[in-house]
Amino acid sequence: MRLTRLDVRHLRCLESAEFRPAPGLNLITGGNGAGKTSLIEAVHLLGYGRSFRGRVRDGLIRTGSPHLELYAEWLDGQGRGRRAGLRHSGNAWEARLDGAPAPSLTELCAELAVVTFEPGSHELIAGGAEHRRRFLDWALFHVEPAFLPVWRRYARALKQRNALLKRGPSPSSLAPWDRELAESGESLSRLRSGYLERLEPVLEATAREFLPELGAAGLRFLPGWRREELSLEDALLLARDRDIALGYTSPGPHRADWRVDYVGLPGREALSRGQEKLTALACVLAQARAFAADRGEWPLVCLDDLASELDAAHQHQALASVLASGAQVLLTATEAPPTLAGGIVPERRFHVERGQLRDA
Repeated sequence: MRLTRLDVRHLRCLESAEFRPAPGLNLITGGNGAGKTSLIEAVHLLGYGRSFRGRVRDGLIRTGSPHLELYAEWLDGQGRGRRAGLRHSGNAWEARLDGAPAPSLTELCAELAVVTFEPGSHELIAGGAEHRRRFLDWALFHVEPAFLPVWRRYARALKQRNALLKRGPSPSSLAPWDRELAESGESLSRLRSGYLERLEPVLEATAREFLPELGAAGLRFLPGWRREELSLEDALLLARDRDIALGYTSPGPHRADWRVDYVGLPGREALSRGQEKLTALACVLAQARAFAADRGEWPLVCLDDLASELDAAHQHQALASVLASGAQVLLTATEAPPTLAGGIVPERRFHVERGQLRDA
């Protein structure tokens, strides 16, 4: 997957930027607040339909501008040219794909696969379960055709059951929604656990590259209820009175989680902050490798401010690992990091200053 053109209008401090990246490593430098992360954010928006820096109301649209606009062209794994446009006026997204209105933002995001490692990525390990569910669901969204219908079915049933719970229903009125939630939830959990089983050997190999001192890495899936003891339908039945009192559904895949365990950390000893970052990086790279194995092409890899997150040795290791795959990489830094002197040469260099992008 190769991004060939990205035009950005009115995104944070970027009033207008025209980005033409090379197929390999692209280095984007600039001072703090200059706009280099906003360029990565634009790519992330096209791949995920959301920012990694907050919601639209959190300053995504440039101050004084009525909307933001993105336009991208790329080559997919078969070498076919694709194009997409995205616009947000502050109320809703408008998306176009290959010259026609996209049925939804989901259809656009399904076509451009992007993985991002940025200063907030350690939340994948240290943060709440929502980060880890999104990680799982992104992969399934791209590689498992059955995932999206099941996810939507479960989300609709959960919304309906929660709306009913807020009205203080009789227990019997919940039975139809319990069955619907159980059927779709069991399917969703099987897809998630199956993906983690496939990802585990890839993560073990990747984590060993960055944290060999911790021993073998393993993945443990936490489905959101005591799945080894109860079906989801039984769990919902047992929780029914409590859910009526709480006004929301307590057990189920919407509370699912997963974690990384290391053989060298007995008794759930906590990871250091540096180990959290390296584990998060290993997870992101393992996900990209697993995607490539499933789809036959690497996603676009965005590495934002890598020098602030990793020491020089680990920066070089991460870049060498990704570039060996032939993936396209967008790397930002306040200045050219020392790791690039170790035989890694960017194909193109860009510099951002006061919201203006130019060749460096």
